[in-house]
Amino acid sequence: MFDVLIIGGGVSGMSCALVLGSAQHKSFALDKKIGILTHQKASSLQDALFNNAYGIPSGKLGSELLTESVAQLQDLYSDVNQIPDEKVMQLEGSAGNFTITTNKNSYHSKIVVIGIGAGNPFSIAGLDEFVIPHQKVIPEKNRIQLKNIDHKVTEGIYVTGTLAGWRSQLTIAAGSGAAVATDILTLWNDGIHVQIHDSIRK
Repeated sequence: MFDVLIIGGGVSGMSCALVLGSAQHKSFALDKKIGILTHQKASSLQDALFNNAYGIPSGKLGSELLTESVAQLQDLYSDVNQIPDEKVMQLEGSAGNFTITTNKNSYHSKIVVIGIGAGNPFSIAGLDEFVIPHQKVIPEKNRIQLKNIDHKVTEGIYVTGTLAGWRSQLTIAAGSGAAVATDILTLWNDGIHVQIHDSIRK
């Protein structure tokens, strides 16, 4: 049983995983089991080139970021369980006891974070009632999002990045994933707000 399982190894999913992983030394997160399904074949990063993203050197390839983020998560926060090469097919259950079925295995988690792209049709069964047209993309693009309030789809399910209704910009997606991570950390911290920062002074 995971405490949180993140679906998607793109910008928003990895950003969420990095922030959660960086908090595992905190007393309220010490015993939490965190996982991420890093299936990335459909990621829009595969063809991306970045010249206008804050903190990213110009000319950076999205394909490089995909592999570098996986390595960064492993090197810095190896307690986060990375599950590669599995595509999620179905999500069922309720808060505290979700079942996530992939093309290879089945997992259980108390909280689920969905960080896949906004392509149509939506590929995860069990969430059809939340699928709506994307609110910040022109109709001709035929993109979708999951209905949510401040990233929360329903109790125990969060959505990040373009699938949460944000525009397709790297820094927006990364911020979305980080925002969900801090919401989950706040939940684990009995509602006391959490931010996780590193500092050269510490």
